[in-house]
This record gives sequence, C-alpha cells and structure tokens, in this order.
Amino acid sequence: MTSPQHPFELKKKTKLPLIIGAIVVIAVIAGLALFKQNSSHQASAESNVLKVHYEPTMIGEKNLIEYANEHIAPDYGVKLEAVGVQDPVQANRAVNDGEFAGTIYQHQWWLKQVADANGFKLLPTVEVFQWAFGIYSDRYKNINELPKNAVFAIPSDLANQGQALWLLQREGLIKLNPAIEPRTAKIKDIQENPHSFKFTEIELLSMARTLDSVDAAIGYVAQFDAGKISRSKGILFPAAPRTFASRLVIAEAKKDDPQIVKLQKIFADPRIAEYLKTTDDLNVKGILTPVSED
Repeated sequence: MTSPQHPFELKKKTKLPLIIGAIVVIAVIAGLALFKQNSSHQASAESNVLKVHYEPTMIGEKNLIEYANEHIAPDYGVKLEAVGVQDPVQANRAVNDGEFAGTIYQHQWWLKQVADANGFKLLPTVEVFQWAFGIYSDRYKNINELPKNAVFAIPSDLANQGQALWLLQREGLIKLNPAIEPRTAKIKDIQENPHSFKFTEIELLSMARTLDSVDAAIGYVAQFDAGKISRSKGILFPAAPRTFASRLVIAEAKKDDPQIVKLQKIFADPRIAEYLKTTDDLNVKGILTPVSED
C-alpha cells in the first residue's frame, strides 16, 4: 500500500518549487515593467519642466517668468521653473551646459562680455523686455539744473557704460566720437563736453550707495529701488535703445530642441508685452517695460 504512493508524493513535491519560482519570475518581470513605465513617465514629466534663470535681486523678472508659466506655458504643454543664481558667470554656464533652459536677465552686449571671457556658446534670441534706465540725483530736480563740472557716476562695466554715455548724447549733453558705435562708448570717447561734466566709474550694484556723493548717477531703476532710493529722485527716464533689450538667452547647441523652440514662442507671445504694460505689480511696473520701438 505504501510503495505505490511514494512516487506520487515525490512528484508533487518537485512541482511546487517550480510553480513558486515561476510566480516569482512573473512578479519580478511585472515589477520591472511597472518601474520602467513609472520611470519613463517621471522622465517625461521632468523634461517638460524648463528652468529659466533670473537675476535674484530683480524680483520682477521672477514674477514675469511665473506669469508666463501660469498664463502662456500651458498652451505649449510645458512648465517653467524660475531659478535665481547671483553669479552671472555661473548662470550662463548653467545655460551653456544644459542645466538651465535659458535666462532672461541680460542684454546681448552684457552676454557677449561674459560669453567671450568664458568660452560659452550662447545665443541671444527673443527680446523680452527693457529695464527702465535713467538719471538720479539727490541734489537736483531736473536735468537742466545740473551745473558746470557736475560729477556723474556711471557704470564701470563697459556694456552699461556705453548705454549711460549714449543716453547723455541722446539728450544733447555730450557728443561722442562719431567713428564708434555709441553702445560701445567709453569715457575716452567723449569728443565734446560743453558742460565740463566729470565722470566716476562705479559698479552697478554700488550705484545707489554712491548717489549722495555725486551730482547725478546713471543706472537701472531696479538697482536704485533695491538700494531704497525713492523714484522721486529720478530726474530723467528716456526710453532705452532696443539694442539693450533683455533677451531670452539659450545654448547654441539647443536652438533646435523642440522644448527650447517652445520656450522662445512663450517669451515672444504678445501677452508678455501686455502684462508689462498693464500690471500693477510694483516689482514690475516702472522697472521692466515693453521692448522699445527702436
């Protein structure tokens, strides 16, 4: 009676481990497939988030990116993430290396200085906005009140120094050497100075602190705001030349990337200019303005 049962029982015991093993293999395969699917979905979601850099002291730039993310980016199936890095070289490096999709904090001539000095392959694309740029004074209420031999503080970096001197030429206060492009002007390029103005070179970030020690200072409204200088101290705010418009800057290697093409369309959207014209956001209004006509 026992002998015939023995083979049956041995056979039953050998099947069970095989069945369990098969179940384990199927479970592992299913788990790997699910993990791969989830990873793919996560990677896809991450690829739709485009990091756009702004100058951390310029809250208006951050707010502009967030406006674009909320009102324009959904039309293109992407999300924008505003990221601030204080060091402009590191910010441009992050764009150059593909860590950031782009940056909106600089005009093309500032970009050229940084890119040439560091070997970055960057491309200025869409004109996004203009920074309000003008003359402030603690001592005078009007540009015509400035006396002979008045001392001006102007930016020490060459890209913005050219913008300051060009402003004075456009207002008829000085004349620059006609053989140069006005945007490239340096103090030595002043050819006529009928009021005998004096010029001292100051870093942009220090301009507000310098105001009480000079007759007038030329710089960006945002930086005087950051230095707690009232806009009532501003005595002249002419429209800046279009050549100094802020650009969406991207990596040359990424210019044909579909996501970067979408990014350019977002910042070229007419809703950007409309927002700049109509917003009541005090971090934007009077600081970032629509791109000039010329």
